[in-house]
Amino acid sequence: MEQSIIVRVANSNDTHYANTITDEMESSAKARGTGIAKRSPEYVSMKMEEGKAVIAVEPDGRWVGFCYIEVWGHEQFVANSGLIVAPAYRKSGVAKQIKQTIFNLSRKKYPQAKIFGLTTGLAVMKINSDLGYEPVTYSELTDDQEFWAGCKSCVNFDILMSKDRKNCMCTAMLYDPADHFEPAETSEEFHQNSKLYERFMKIKQSKMLQWFRKRTLINYFFPI
Repeated sequence: MEQSIIVRVANSNDTHYANTITDEMESSAKARGTGIAKRSPEYVSMKMEEGKAVIAVEPDGRWVGFCYIEVWGHEQFVANSGLIVAPAYRKSGVAKQIKQTIFNLSRKKYPQAKIFGLTTGLAVMKINSDLGYEPVTYSELTDDQEFWAGCKSCVNFDILMSKDRKNCMCTAMLYDPADHFEPAETSEEFHQNSKLYERFMKIKQSKMLQWFRKRTLINYFFPI
C-alpha cells in the first residue's frame, strides 16, 4: 500500500485537508485515552503555508498522514508534532516515512536545534530510535512556557502539573545534533531493550495514575 503514497513537504495548496487532519487528531487521542495538544484547522493551515509540515497523500488526492514542525526557545529546540495517520493506513509503514521526512526538514531548516518529542506509544519510540533519538528526562527539553501551555488540552495535564513538569505519562526523546549516537546505535539499543521499555511504560503509567487518583482524593477530603 505504502508504495503508491506520496510523502512530501506540505504547502498552501494543501490547506483544504486541515479540518480532516484536526478531526482525526482529536478522534485518535480520545480512542487512546491520552491527549495531544489540540490544534485548530487554522493553525495546521498556517504550518502548511510556512513550509513547516509534511503531508502524505494518495496519487488521487486522498489524505493519508501529517506531521508539523514547532520551534521553541529561540530556535534552540524543534518538536516534530502532531503525527497522525488515517486509520486505513496505520501499520503500513507510512508513519515512519512521514517521521523521516519531517526529521530531514527540521535538520535542513534548523541544523543547530535539538529535536525532541513526547510520546505514549512504543511504536513511535521505535521510529524515533531509528532516527537517532534517545530517551531523556523532561529537564533536557525546552523550558519555553508556551510549549508546556500547549499540553493544557491533554487529558493528563493535571498529572503533568502535579509533577512540576518533571514527569508525566509521555516518554521524552531527544536528538542533539552536537552530541548524539548514530541511528544504527540507538535503533539497536531500542531493539535490545524494547520489552523493557514496554514494561516500564506500562508500569509508569499505571503507578502515575494510581498516585494521581490517591492525591486527588486526599485533596478532596482534606483540602489545604
